[in-house]
Amino acid sequence: MDTVKLNNDLNFNQLLDAVKQLSPVELLTLNDAIWKEAIEIPLEHQTLVLNRVAKSEIDSSRILDWEKVSKNL
Repeated sequence: MDTVKLNNDLNFNQLLDAVKQLSPVELLTLNDAIWKEAIEIPLEHQTLVLNRVAKSEIDSSRILDWEKVSKNL
């Protein structure tokens, strides 16, 4: 991958324009790098999701069909 040297400050739209010039492989690499560092799921959220999954395994009637639910949004 080539080195990117920036000599000027960029606003968000300029940065976006620069990113759009990346190849598909470079975009995927950038995406992986951003999300790998940016995501930290709090333990409370993890616990909440795991509890919901456990409850749905016990009582499958708690599970809603996404196709039906999404029509009501």
